[in-house]
Amino acid sequence: MEFILSILISAAAFYLAAKLLPGVTISSFVQAVMVALTIAILNVTLGLGLKVLTLGILSLGIFKFVLSAILISVADYFLDGLKVKNFLWALGLAATVAVIDGVFNWVI
Repeated sequence: MEFILSILISAAAFYLAAKLLPGVTISSFVQAVMVALTIAILNVTLGLGLKVLTLGILSLGIFKFVLSAILISVADYFLDGLKVKNFLWALGLAATVAVIDGVFNWVI
């Protein structure tokens, strides 16, 4: 149940961030759920590998946003409902989603 709630909160954060950022498009909330699921799966698989490879850089903290932007770019490649113009927009989406997700988790 906690995983489903986490995915729905992340989907709401992605959907809201896509409405705020002109360089990012998510076609519907259902697609936002698909984006959240894809990012979760990529974070477990590809993200884990990238974290191991960059163990020294992760201590800087800012690399979490870069890692999230990389995963968003990979998700953009696989999903039709997500369109991100370039890596800078993916970085902005990662930062915006992190803030919105934090606020949603704080409220709930």
